[in-house]
Amino acid sequence: MIETNALRPSLGVEVTGVNDLANEDVIAQCLEALKWRGVLLIRGLDLDDEAQLAFSRRLGDVRVLSNGAEIFTVSLDPAKSSSAEYLKGTFHWHIDDTTNDIPAKATMLTCRQAAMVGGGTQFASTYAAYDTMPEQDRKRYEGLRVVHSFEAAQRLVHPDPTDEQLAAYRQLPTHESDLVWSRRDGRKSFVIGATADHIVGMDPAESRALLDELLEWSTQEQFSYTHEWREGDVVIWDNTGMLHRALPYDPSSQRTMQRTTIVGNEAWA
Repeated sequence: MIETNALRPSLGVEVTGVNDLANEDVIAQCLEALKWRGVLLIRGLDLDDEAQLAFSRRLGDVRVLSNGAEIFTVSLDPAKSSSAEYLKGTFHWHIDDTTNDIPAKATMLTCRQAAMVGGGTQFASTYAAYDTMPEQDRKRYEGLRVVHSFEAAQRLVHPDPTDEQLAAYRQLPTHESDLVWSRRDGRKSFVIGATADHIVGMDPAESRALLDELLEWSTQEQFSYTHEWREGDVVIWDNTGMLHRALPYDPSSQRTMQRTTIVGNEAWA
């Protein structure tokens, strides 16, 4: 029998007693906990690639990467990940897939090797940030549209990119969405983070100030959880409503995660 314990009052749940990942009741409870708590932790599950993929497939369809693989290695070591340079952008609060029409439903990370110092992952619930915001403040954001771009996120790492870097960033399309996402089930959340470039039709300085202010509100301690990794940990999160970021660590630490992504089924508004 599995048990659940809240990680923080506003988000996160640790699941214990998971012995059979093929059990339909276990999967149903995990999906329910993920929906309402946003972040799901199972300590020491110690999945290999095959087991991670099998578990991921029980949660939904697994995204196939451009190279045909279903597992992505998260590492700052170029020998382990060809995306090591771009992964430096993950040290800033972000939501994945903001430049896609349909965002991923969820992301799963398994820890193969933790950093000796640093390297935790922080999460912040934009559901909770919206729900607890005073009504008069919410009205400031309703009806606004935000443009997201890969370039905006990378400029946080490289404020003065080369022409070559800019060309690479701009190969990926931008995407416009509501700043406040009203979902089919009635829940609302903010679509913000490192990729949020500007508010449509707003003065650039005013736009930047508004987005920074909203991010600061949404990442307050009361809406956040910091996970300190141990080898074998599995963490799954709702990619559509949880901001996340990696905490700094030494690239030579060999911190290594394996990531699978669960395909979404609801487009950004």
